[in-house]
Amino acid sequence: MKTHPPSTEHLHAHRAGDASHHHFSEVRRPGILGWSLLITLGFALVEVVAGFWSNSLALISDAGHMVTDATALGLALLAQIIARRPPSAKHSFGFGRAEALAAFINALVMLAVVAWIVVEAAQRFFHPVAVQGGTVFVVACIGMAVNIVVAWVLSHGQDSVNTRAAMVHVLGDLLGSVAAVIAGVVIYFTGWLQIDPLLSVLVSALILKSTIGVLKESYHFLMEGVPHHIDYLEVGEDLSRQKGVLSVHDLHVWEMTPGAPALIGHVEIDDMQAWPSILREIKQMLLDKHGIDHVTLQPELSAML
Repeated sequence: MKTHPPSTEHLHAHRAGDASHHHFSEVRRPGILGWSLLITLGFALVEVVAGFWSNSLALISDAGHMVTDATALGLALLAQIIARRPPSAKHSFGFGRAEALAAFINALVMLAVVAWIVVEAAQRFFHPVAVQGGTVFVVACIGMAVNIVVAWVLSHGQDSVNTRAAMVHVLGDLLGSVAAVIAGVVIYFTGWLQIDPLLSVLVSALILKSTIGVLKESYHFLMEGVPHHIDYLEVGEDLSRQKGVLSVHDLHVWEMTPGAPALIGHVEIDDMQAWPSILREIKQMLLDKHGIDHVTLQPELSAML
């Protein structure tokens, strides 16, 4: 009987008893990020020009956020499109990690923006620069409205670390717009120029907290850390307590794609013929108790037998 080499679709297929999830994102809606990108990029161009023309650091920082927002949204959109691609012969796990990589890069960019704003604010606090308060107020109000619209659009999208990273940029922009509005009002009515860099630093500190959170989450995923909702030691204990299991070693738990935990390991047993029933019970336990669907275990006879 003539056999044919296996195809990519055949090798990646999930049969009865295998994991039920796919190695690609089927439900992502890139249109949401696309509209957010167009809205943000359009106003970013307006605010950059207005920021430098009015000489306001609060407005310039908000404009900088808008530019990085557009970059972040574009990167997030590209990552979602890539994540929808099915597994290939060179990428057997698919491209789900593209979203975490985009989130990590976006967080690093946001850290750089925050650092630049703080350095510039320190210089302007001791050496105030004339600012056109009226222009700052008008442009910042428009920017605040734009950010509210974009945040609303993103809040209706699929939740993922990638989308949350993009949301951090937008919320940072919203805070920046609020700060710029306040700075514009204070400067227009009182002439106190130090309010401009002072509010910029305050907003940057608020943004920094969210940015670090996204950075830690995406880094943990990229480094194949154990999912936060899974207790690695408890998983090992539960496996060891299974009927017919003598010990467990070389155990690894990680996420192949966001929300899809996987487990591999070696299990020592005393009866190889009982392995099929032992494996069924283990898989059911891991799914019911720990939410682990993708399980690959290698049975081994105990060296003591």
